[in-house]
Amino acid sequence: MAKITKLGRGLDILLGQVSSASGQSNPNNNLKMLNVNSLQRGKFQPRDDINPETLNELAESITSQGVIQPIVVRKITYDKYEIIAGERRWRAAQIAGLSEIPAIIREIDDQVALAIGLIENIQRESLTPLEEAKALQQLIEDFKMTHAEISHVVGRSRSAVSNLIRLLQLNDSVKQLLGNGDLEMGHARALLSLKEEQQFDVANQVVKRSLSVRQTEELVKRVLNPKPKKPTSVDPHIEALIQSLSKKLESKTEIKQSGNNKGKIVIHYKSAEELNNILKHIN
Repeated sequence: MAKITKLGRGLDILLGQVSSASGQSNPNNNLKMLNVNSLQRGKFQPRDDINPETLNELAESITSQGVIQPIVVRKITYDKYEIIAGERRWRAAQIAGLSEIPAIIREIDDQVALAIGLIENIQRESLTPLEEAKALQQLIEDFKMTHAEISHVVGRSRSAVSNLIRLLQLNDSVKQLLGNGDLEMGHARALLSLKEEQQFDVANQVVKRSLSVRQTEELVKRVLNPKPKKPTSVDPHIEALIQSLSKKLESKTEIKQSGNNKGKIVIHYKSAEELNNILKHIN
């Protein structure tokens, strides 16, 4: 992919190009029926994977209603087109047995194609939270957009945009759990309060115990604010015996109990001379 540079003409001009190129103005001007075999996946597609179940549901809808929203493409050779927005519709149309699909053909450069691919997929396609987070982050990195600008473009609140982007800070293993659907976004947001090395351990507990988001939040609070351990109380008679032994042996002595009247006596020494002195007292 060609290196994307900061736009000098401003965000408004870019969004105007995106609106025009994605078919939001005069959509019928370049609308054609294209053979599904003449299309190829777009290089700016933010989706990592497509859920087969949701794809089949879309295919059933297309079978009964047709493709309502045309896909957006650009020409790459005389008979080949690259999909800019609408890969799910294209794949579902093939499952539905369609040989052609309605498409809006645009002459656009990589920069506008990238913007369309990201924005259209965020607005119209069922991206996973992580896929959406990556797409939003790419808008920031490649187009220098702020969270406020992105929220305006994609129709999300600013806080929703910020919360999605924060998911990229998760431990890689936790991201995989989120991507697989083992965790919901609410779980993931709660885990963000933890250090990276703690996130996976807590996430595993969440999955194994099928914890709700609220239960996960409580678990995270306990991890962040553990209760101080109560000091173990020592039997006064044992304490007196420890002091007596330490005095007699002239060395630090410990008595460690393990229950059922079992335990062990530990005598400390720092040199061979101290050890010999202890042995003399014992003998």
